[in-house]
Amino acid sequence: MADKGGHPGGPGRAPEAGGCDKVRNVALVGHSGAGKTTLVEALLTATGTLQRPGRVEDGTTVSDFDEVEVRQQRSVNLALAPFTHGDVKVNLIDTPGYADFVGDLRAGLRAADAALFVISAVDGIDGLTRMLWEECAAVRMPRAVVITKIDQQRGDYDDVVMACQEVFGEGVAPLYFPAAGEDGLKGLIGLLSQRCIDYSSGRRAECDPDPRYLEQIAEQRASLIEGIIQESEDETLMDRYLSGEDIDVKALIEDLETAVARGSFHPVLATSVPHGDHPGPVIGMPELLEVITQAFPSPLEHGIPPVTPVKGGPPKELTCDPEGPLVAEVVKTTSDPYVGRISLVRVFSGTLRPDTTVHVSGHGMAERGHEDHDVDERVGALTSPLGKTQRVVSSCMAGDICAVARLSRAETGDTLSDPGSPMVMAPWSMPDPLLPVAIRARSKADEDKLSQSLARLVAEDPTLRLENNAETRQLVLWCMGEAHADVLIDRLKTRYGVEVERVDLRVPLRETFGGKAGGLGRHVKQSGGHGQYGICHIEVEPLPSGEGFEFVDKIVGGVVPRQFIPSVEKGVRQQMARGVSAGYPLVDIKVTLYDGKAHSVDSSDMAFQAAGALALKDAAGQVPVLLLEPVDEVAVLIADEYVGPIMSDLTSRRGRVLGSQAVPGGRTMIKAEVPQLEIVRYATDLRSMSQGTGTFSRTFLRYEPLPAHLADKVAAESRDA
Repeated sequence: MADKGGHPGGPGRAPEAGGCDKVRNVALVGHSGAGKTTLVEALLTATGTLQRPGRVEDGTTVSDFDEVEVRQQRSVNLALAPFTHGDVKVNLIDTPGYADFVGDLRAGLRAADAALFVISAVDGIDGLTRMLWEECAAVRMPRAVVITKIDQQRGDYDDVVMACQEVFGEGVAPLYFPAAGEDGLKGLIGLLSQRCIDYSSGRRAECDPDPRYLEQIAEQRASLIEGIIQESEDETLMDRYLSGEDIDVKALIEDLETAVARGSFHPVLATSVPHGDHPGPVIGMPELLEVITQAFPSPLEHGIPPVTPVKGGPPKELTCDPEGPLVAEVVKTTSDPYVGRISLVRVFSGTLRPDTTVHVSGHGMAERGHEDHDVDERVGALTSPLGKTQRVVSSCMAGDICAVARLSRAETGDTLSDPGSPMVMAPWSMPDPLLPVAIRARSKADEDKLSQSLARLVAEDPTLRLENNAETRQLVLWCMGEAHADVLIDRLKTRYGVEVERVDLRVPLRETFGGKAGGLGRHVKQSGGHGQYGICHIEVEPLPSGEGFEFVDKIVGGVVPRQFIPSVEKGVRQQMARGVSAGYPLVDIKVTLYDGKAHSVDSSDMAFQAAGALALKDAAGQVPVLLLEPVDEVAVLIADEYVGPIMSDLTSRRGRVLGSQAVPGGRTMIKAEVPQLEIVRYATDLRSMSQGTGTFSRTFLRYEPLPAHLADKVAAESRDA
């Protein structure tokens, strides 16, 4: 990942942390198109990290350097952008805003101590942003809101502030509001300082606000001060304020910063960055930097996730101490064809140094194809990434983030610790991939490289699950959505030189008998020397769903010798696995062996196996063979406003709605039984129907007969495949 150029202003030396209290780890969260990447460029330029900002349209931004991101002009990866402001090092974590890449977003929140929600004044709040706010609220992560694009004609700052207060709840209050000039946006008005910050000249200057804003300042300032006082630890402050005392602004700012750091107060800021047809000045960066560095908590103030010894035992009480035991976590893994695997690591305790040995502990996602680890590895060089540029650092102390080279076994979510006392961190919440995409290699050369390339993708992405389905003989990528699948297939081609193509997904069906039938299996061959001789008569009848297979021996008189009766059963089982109609496994039948013939010389185990298989196929020709489809229990969590359409849609998919129940936060949980054939693309369809707010889970329930009009079509397709 060496710097290949392309950014208009090259970075200098890597910033260094002067201590745990001088670090801020901040995740940028917001919907796609809100302006997170552009905001990163503006902050890097404002702090002197870059000489001038790059542009998303030109593919020259620091955080969107992947080939896919440049082409699509949107973030699909987590990216780190460190800088210093004053004596504070800020690790800005730019996260993707599209729902398909929520894995990287969750990883960014894990590495951060605070979240900055970026919301467009034009587009407002989307469903994903609302859900992430609730997730952060559940763990009391400190949050602030920055409203971008306030200079655009369709942007409405006041409306978006009101929406934030309505959706995000109490504790949300603006610190500034936009001030208009003769030629458009002039700057900001600070509610606490009651001063206008004028950016119209291209430089930041303070002046008295226009008299037309005085009433608005007084009204919003009073509301802001009341909100700050409610969070103050000084219980006398409210009484003093209500009695008319003029509260010192410095004291208010200190109370505000304390409330923000503990996650109970959420300031709203405003920014504008030149882009496209909006060439105006950069507005609001110093104000935003002040909140990030002064109000957001340091790693010392934000707790460490639970840590336990690898061998078991009570959790370890750790603090953010550079001299403590080493505990770090891999929050992002990338594979570079030239450099190899690079791991982005957040150090929670101790100090990570290059060329030392660490213990790599697994992450508990073996069911997704992500191998658990319990090995020692030697750390390579440590670097501070800024886009695709890796700048060497001598160490990484507790609270800081760095990139580590040459960790060949570590994957996203793994814990790095001292080999003498290995530990593992509790995993973070990761959504299940629910969109199956079947692929196959385009050529024999691609097939030879496919397995290794997929293993690398799996190591990078914990939201990807790889399945090699033995029944359908298909390779299936379980993805978060269509965009996720497209990026994975693109990476196989551009990064690893492997071309694959999508194929129709085959749902694993079953067959069963539609009634009772008799079957004759006659396997008699004579070709010189010992022949083959085995004859058996069986009766087949269906069993209730889920009963499996039952074999009954009713042979009398030794017409089939005892040693060959298991051979008949084995032959029947082998034919059941192959199917008798459309090539799907046969289930839920009872087979009774009641007659047969044997030869003293030519009968053998193989002969009676063949006879048993032939008898089952013969019986299948006497009665209808039913196709059975898998049925899942589906639980859909949806906003109340979408309950009606979602229920109607589930019914149209041959689903049976079992009921619904209210969930806090204005949502409803709907439970239904739906055939798997009908929900292959439900992850994509639900997102479309619910504006990105709906989620669902699925659990296999049972097999049921496929309707006749569908069974004929599926059987024909299976025979042609």
